[in-house]
Amino acid sequence: MSPLLDFYRARLERFHARDAGPGVLLMLAALALSLFLLLPLGTLLIRSVLDDNGQFSLLRFHAFATAPGMAEAVWNTLWIAVAVTCLVVPAAFLYAYALQRSCIPLKGLWRVLGLSPLLGPSLVGAISFIQWFGTQGVLKSWLGGMSVYGAPGIILGTVFASFPHALMILIVALGTTDARLFEAADALRASRWRRFYTVTLPAAKYGIVSAAMVVFAYSVSEFGIPKVIGGNFKVLAVEIYVQAVGQHNLGRGAVVALLLLLPVVMAFLVDRHMQQKQKATLTARAVPYTPRKDWRRDLPLLVGTFTAASAMTAVLGMAIYTSFITFWPYNLAPTLSHYTYGLQEAGVLDAYLNSLRIAALTALAGTPFVFGTAYLLEKTGNPQSALHSLIQALASVPMGVPGLVLGIGYILFFNHPANPVNGLYQTLTILVAVNVVHYYTSCHLTASTALKSLDREFEAVAASLKVSRLVTFWRVTLPVCMPAVLEIFRYLFINAMTTVSAVVFLYSPETLPAAVSILNLDEAGELGPAASMATLIVATTAAYSLLHAVLSHVFLRKHQAWRELKR
Repeated sequence: MSPLLDFYRARLERFHARDAGPGVLLMLAALALSLFLLLPLGTLLIRSVLDDNGQFSLLRFHAFATAPGMAEAVWNTLWIAVAVTCLVVPAAFLYAYALQRSCIPLKGLWRVLGLSPLLGPSLVGAISFIQWFGTQGVLKSWLGGMSVYGAPGIILGTVFASFPHALMILIVALGTTDARLFEAADALRASRWRRFYTVTLPAAKYGIVSAAMVVFAYSVSEFGIPKVIGGNFKVLAVEIYVQAVGQHNLGRGAVVALLLLLPVVMAFLVDRHMQQKQKATLTARAVPYTPRKDWRRDLPLLVGTFTAASAMTAVLGMAIYTSFITFWPYNLAPTLSHYTYGLQEAGVLDAYLNSLRIAALTALAGTPFVFGTAYLLEKTGNPQSALHSLIQALASVPMGVPGLVLGIGYILFFNHPANPVNGLYQTLTILVAVNVVHYYTSCHLTASTALKSLDREFEAVAASLKVSRLVTFWRVTLPVCMPAVLEIFRYLFINAMTTVSAVVFLYSPETLPAAVSILNLDEAGELGPAASMATLIVATTAAYSLLHAVLSHVFLRKHQAWRELKR
């Protein structure tokens, strides 16, 4: 029996050695997420309930509640978010409906224009609306004596910035439906509106709720727009900045950050609850729906789509136009002086190059980390283990954490003198890390969705053929999931290039990002150079998106021909 036992013992040792690598890598991923997500948020929570002497106290919350203007900031934040949600969701729904359920021409163009606000920082809209409706604005009279500074400007800017986020969700929600439902409605002679209320809306209701929650959370946590165009209108996001940067009161900033976190977390929980209740609307017997031409439906939708797309183009166009004129509105002669001043004399060229480095490093470091972690969770070990559950929980947290809250947590944690990783503070490394963590959830869901589509039999067959897991990953898993990998890379690059809230507390003069430099230039009254920097960011992200589309097409056509049906 001894030789037989020795044989099985040796096989067991080799089996454990084979699985030790993934376990170690998962442990390292859990440590990284804990270091850059869990510990900063925990520090934020602890700091908010400690007084200056390090003793447990709720005096900071009491001081916040009794401070003049704070209750006003809470109320303003909530009603602005509700107003923006009520405006954006119906508009985005009609826009998505036109793209998916009508026969309007140039759908590809309308889709690109609808998503165009994603190419620049949210500050672009604020700068543009100042030029359109500000004190010297072209369309100032349209407001009928009302000032754009304050609530009107914040609402306009946030509607522009959040519209594409709702549009992406609703395009997906309206993209899949069963044509048999509409055939049944036609057979029953249901009216157009009855079909809409009994077939279209019920199928899209979960997408509508998700879009509403995303827009609400975005509006609550948005910082750049109220900072630029809000004037003296108080909102929580700006109060965090004032407390942390203006008054160096990190304890009060931690309290405001927690209060800002509450409505975002509530919106996130509502969205998760609705997703759990969602059921499949397409079955294996479903028939794809193809809209039929109907001018009574298509003409109004085309007019509405054209109007919305024109408005978004006008917002981006005004920001670009501002960067090329001498002095608004008195001297409209074309000039490149804003680029000369902004890039050379104001030192913004360094900020632009910093953003390129940050965006490239975020995509290069974040894409392998996110996809690798998702692969280890989906394809190795026991999915019910404590380590798997911990990482899955950590992966879902960033979606409910605003960038400003994450930034305050990073200050309190990484800037503490006793922290052994204190040296990371105000370096490119921490700026890359906060961007990866901030946008981790969406990327993780993208990777997990792609990996779940692969049957585990691939790994089983590879193991039976004694092919290493690394070879299987490189030759099978990665090529099949390459579209998701490329999408994660693009998502991280563009968001790292345009974000403000996640990095506004963490940079040094040597690591100043371009999007934050726009904020600084606007505070200095240099609207032209601020517009020129915004234009550079939009041009960069647009050029990268075009390059990404071309390279993706070439790569997928060359390496994924198996996806095409052979006739």
